[in-house]
Amino acid sequence: MKDLYKEAGVQTLADGTAMQGLLHWVNQTFRFRSNNETGHVLLPIGFFANVIHLHQDIGLAVSTDGVGTKLLIAEQLEKYDTIGIDCVAMNVNDLICVGAEPISFLDYIAVADYDSVMIEQIAIGLYEGCKMANIPIPGGEIAQVRDLLHPKKNAFDLVGTAIGVVKKDNIITGKNIEETDVIIGFPSSGLHSNGFTLARKVLLSGYKDPPTSLLLELLTPTEIYVKTALMLLEKCNVKGFANITGDGLLNILRLDSSVEYCIEDPLPVPAIFQTIQEAGEIPTEEMYKDFNMGLGFVAILSKSDYRSVHKHMEDVGIAHKKIGTIRQNPYPKLTIPSLSLVAEKGNVYLKK
Repeated sequence: MKDLYKEAGVQTLADGTAMQGLLHWVNQTFRFRSNNETGHVLLPIGFFANVIHLHQDIGLAVSTDGVGTKLLIAEQLEKYDTIGIDCVAMNVNDLICVGAEPISFLDYIAVADYDSVMIEQIAIGLYEGCKMANIPIPGGEIAQVRDLLHPKKNAFDLVGTAIGVVKKDNIITGKNIEETDVIIGFPSSGLHSNGFTLARKVLLSGYKDPPTSLLLELLTPTEIYVKTALMLLEKCNVKGFANITGDGLLNILRLDSSVEYCIEDPLPVPAIFQTIQEAGEIPTEEMYKDFNMGLGFVAILSKSDYRSVHKHMEDVGIAHKKIGTIRQNPYPKLTIPSLSLVAEKGNVYLKK
């Protein structure tokens, strides 16, 4: 099967030797702080965020991410007041997956030119995202790097780092997931900040001037799940969290458990994904590998915990749905029986 994402210009780092070389040297740095020394790394690379030993039983969680080529949609519309929300979301949504409460956020903005209106709009989005996550921005960096960015005056890049805290005994990795646990799905607000290289290629390449309505839909900010996750952590024993970003369904398999995640009743797929699929003639299995397909975030709970928290989520208006259950399996695997989809070992395919 063709890899349309690769044809659109994105080489998956994990598929090549570049990732192996990077991880080799990154992992070597773990030796610089010994066990129980402040800064000692507590998790292997591969989870949504990592945690370092801070003090006694407290760990400091860290995550860093950018917004990717969704920035090009903001440039095209000359609308920058929501892209900061995406930057905060991409980081805090990863951070909460290890059970951490976000406490701070740092930003890095690279610009071709110091456009005061654009920069303030970016800052407005960062403010709104941090307001949703209830965290401050104690500092950051803005750099003019015209030679690194393409000639357009409004070219920019945006990256962030989220910091959180978690008791070391409460770090979530998925290791306690077991058969009969339930999978709870929380809807996405659209593409979030992933798959835009492919989406832009198939949706916008045929337009000299793409419809503003389509660009605005693509620019819909990424949902922030911090308050929902913290509520769940307070009220029940969360077995696993997964932020559905790049690699789509495969993100659930980043949890440290050899089970089958069976999604028997998936969330509805928003129309934008069908539009992308039809425009690019993209196979269903690749859609579920490259996009969230309407599933933005996942929590895995015991049946009893879900029963106890379900009504509360309904009462306070948290959109959610029980989408599946955990089954026994000798290795990590995800299935959507209604679509004959299987995800395992870095791949999503149709079951024959």
